[in-house]
Formats: sequence, C-alpha cells, structure tokens
Amino acid sequence: MTPLHLPLSIEAVRSLALGDNVLLTGTIFTARDVAHKYLAGTPDATRVPDLTGAVLYHCGPVIVREGDGWRVTAAGPTTSIREEPYEATLIEKFGLRAIIGKGGMGAKTLAACKQFGCVYLTAVGGAAQVVASSIQKVTGVYMLEEFGAPEALWELQVVEMPLIVTMDAHGNSLYRQVQERSQEVFRQLTSSL
Repeated sequence: MTPLHLPLSIEAVRSLALGDNVLLTGTIFTARDVAHKYLAGTPDATRVPDLTGAVLYHCGPVIVREGDGWRVTAAGPTTSIREEPYEATLIEKFGLRAIIGKGGMGAKTLAACKQFGCVYLTAVGGAAQVVASSIQKVTGVYMLEEFGAPEALWELQVVEMPLIVTMDAHGNSLYRQVQERSQEVFRQLTSSL
C-alpha cells in the first residue's frame, strides 16, 4: 500500500500506475450528479469551496448531526459513469488531481486525466461502513439547503482511505483493458459456433 497525502502534486499523480493500492490521507470533497452539473456551469464562488487541485469522491454519504457537528455513518461510492458528461470539464477547470468512485469512467474523463494529471481511484462498493471508518471528521458542507444531504458537497478529512488506481494519468484504464479482453474472449468463443 502506497501512502498518499493531500494535496497531491502532479508528480505524485503521474507516478501512480494501474493496480497501485493507495492509502489516501487529507481533505476530500463529495460530489454527485447535481453538484457536478452545478460546478460545470458558473458556480457562485462564495457558496462553494475552493476545489483547486482537489479530490472529488462520488458519494452521497449518510451523515447524522452530532452536537454542533456531523458524523459520517456510511460513505460508499456511487457509480461514476453518471458524471461522465461533466468530469473532464471539472478536471480541467479545477485542476482536480483525483476522482474516487466505482465502476470507472469513459473516454473523455480518461483523456482529461492524461492531459491534466488526474487519476481515478476505486473505492470498494458495498463497504460503506468500512470506507466511513477512514473518515475522521466532517469539516464543512456546501449547498446543503439547495441540493439536499446526498447531493451536497461535503468536505471530509480522511485517514488512510484504502483505494485502487484503476485509471491513471497516462491514459491507461483497467476498465478498458477488461472490456477489450472480454470482447476478445467472446469473439473466440462465438467464432466456433
């Protein structure tokens, strides 16, 4: 496991390769469909955090009030491909260094990762409470009233969040490799029919 401490430099991002297991520590932000669409437009800079060089987590966390603050009880990844129409724009616009989610993303996002120095990190789906255990603190929430809790931008402090590099900053995608290999095996199996 490779420890990664935020903020990430472009050199650190470009040093990562497909299949690397990483332990991420630092500040990340959740962002789902509504937030992506909003951020891809012209967001009110006074209402959203500074996302320059940030890490976005495709997640609608389950968060409860605890005293004056918040506590995350579950934080599993949501399916990332839904953000494909916006992700390349956000990578370029904010200089994002990493995206966290599940299921991978498409060609536009992969090209933006290569061009601007960003990686896609996979969090294990179905392990929402395990992922939540790496979240030490909620340090902010943005657009809560407008978007609702699942779609709000939550600012989270994570310690050793376990992730896998599945799309790197060199144009490589584990998802593309699996798809190409599967198609090849399918062709071999059906050619003898």
